Amino acid sequence: MARQSELIELARGFGLLSDGTRLGILKALVGGSKSVTALCGILGLKQPSVSHHLGILRMGRLVDGTRKGKSVLYSTDKTLLKELAAGIAKLTPKK
Repeated sequence: MARQSELIELARGFGLLSDGTRLGILKALVGGSKSVTALCGILGLKQPSVSHHLGILRMGRLVDGTRKGKSVLYSTDKTLLKELAAGIAKLTPKK
């Protein structure tokens, strides 16, 4: 049985993934690092919206940002994504 702290952490991760824009950002970043401008073009959204969701994903440790000159390139933080996948696997019945 999963410990309460593991369940709380898993629920927090699901909360981060419960928004279509945040899922779109993660999907776009699977192919590699991208700037806010590139993400806006891919998602068809305005910069303030994309920046807001990137901030949430960064605070939740799902996305990292690396400064390149005046720009920031965002990429997925695969560690937490793997932890979420492992948590989902624990909820799946074994056959």
